[in-house]
Amino acid sequence: MVDYTKWDHIEVSDDEDETHPNIDTRSLYKWRHEARVQRMDEMSTKKEKNQKLIDENMSKLKKLSGNLEKARKSKDDKEIKALEKSMKDLKTQEEKLLDEKNFLIKEEQAQPLNVDTLSQPGFSKTLINNPQKKKSDNLSEEEQLEQSKKFMDKHKEDIKKYGMLREYHDSETFLMKNPHLTCEDTANYLVVWCIDLEVEEKHALMERVAHQTICMQFLLELSKQLEMDPRSTIRPFFQKMRKNDVQYVDGFNDELQSFIGRVKERAQARIDKAMKEYEEEERQKRIGPGGLDPVEVFESLPKELQDCFDKKDIQLLQDTMTTMPEEEARYHLKRCIDSGLWVPDAGKGAAAKGGATAEGEAATAEGGEPKEPTEDDEEETFDEPSH
Repeated sequence: MVDYTKWDHIEVSDDEDETHPNIDTRSLYKWRHEARVQRMDEMSTKKEKNQKLIDENMSKLKKLSGNLEKARKSKDDKEIKALEKSMKDLKTQEEKLLDEKNFLIKEEQAQPLNVDTLSQPGFSKTLINNPQKKKSDNLSEEEQLEQSKKFMDKHKEDIKKYGMLREYHDSETFLMKNPHLTCEDTANYLVVWCIDLEVEEKHALMERVAHQTICMQFLLELSKQLEMDPRSTIRPFFQKMRKNDVQYVDGFNDELQSFIGRVKERAQARIDKAMKEYEEEERQKRIGPGGLDPVEVFESLPKELQDCFDKKDIQLLQDTMTTMPEEEARYHLKRCIDSGLWVPDAGKGAAAKGGATAEGEAATAEGGEPKEPTEDDEEETFDEPSH
């Protein structure tokens, strides 16, 4: 049978009491609670003081018992009588303390149960989950790169959908449905995508994706701080953002602006590199038979020689060469031949191919006009370099 008698002696809870309309109910409840807590504290203090006196008395009894044994062995009657009297007094004191302890226990049991004493915890248990190392932690660098590439190829469309979102609520809902996206691979893909968009001059879209990138990076950083799986920090992160904590939001915005600046720098560096590669490729196409660039050679020629090439006047070129010092004329002529600006024996080359005209066989710089021999010198032609 279950004993229900203890429920007959319960202090009625405050919210069930009826009070006079002129009495402040809340103040009355507060006073009653404080008075009850004070009584419980006083009882606890009395019990602790009583137990302390009992422990001290037991210690004295134990010590006197040892001294009495020594006195009896030494047959010191005077000492024995003094110790026996002290032992008697301590035992009397012990009985009084035990009676007081029993009285306090009965007094505590006589008090009605209340919300603070109605029940006590049966047991408590704490479980600490140690984070397990990911399998990727044991992979080599090449294996990690291969694994990241597979992940990006497989989830590219979902990552782009996440990158196009605007609102925190939409981002949270999407990640809760696709928790596998909360990882470093997603953040890395978004970073590369931002740079691609900036190169394509899609600035507004780049800034939107950049915002989502920083969200992912902050989420991953929060998981590291809490030593939790990133999937478990999706809700805490977005709840924190929606609370608009000034310090946290300011830090987020500062990092976002810094990231956008870095994206623009990387995009410009990529554009500059591509332009240099293109210019070098075009330069290689222009290189003459002697390994010189016709554009560079043309720009290094004296003004009067540049005018000859601009006018495509071979006779003027020959006349100009004759007016120059021999060494200087040889120097410029050799550079013109090595770069393809001046093509000697172009007429003979054309005849060797079946009477083709010298104009079709003359070397040309990219974007330049074909070389046109004059009636006076059919074996020498020159070309105007492209600028």
